[in-house]
Amino acid sequence: MQSQAQLQQNVGTAVMKKAMDTAEQNGSFVDKMMEGSDQGNEAKQVNTPHLGNRLDVRV
Repeated sequence: MQSQAQLQQNVGTAVMKKAMDTAEQNGSFVDKMMEGSDQGNEAKQVNTPHLGNRLDVRV
């Protein structure tokens, strides 16, 4: 039978592993979203090459 301290350590380790797995999944999701947004920006740049070429500044 495990001691109370060993049980607490095992539970803490299991919770940490779950948190790390969740963080990794969230990171992968964000990466996929960013890839999709990059592709959308490329399409916009190709369709509107005149935008962003000039800057009007007034003081």
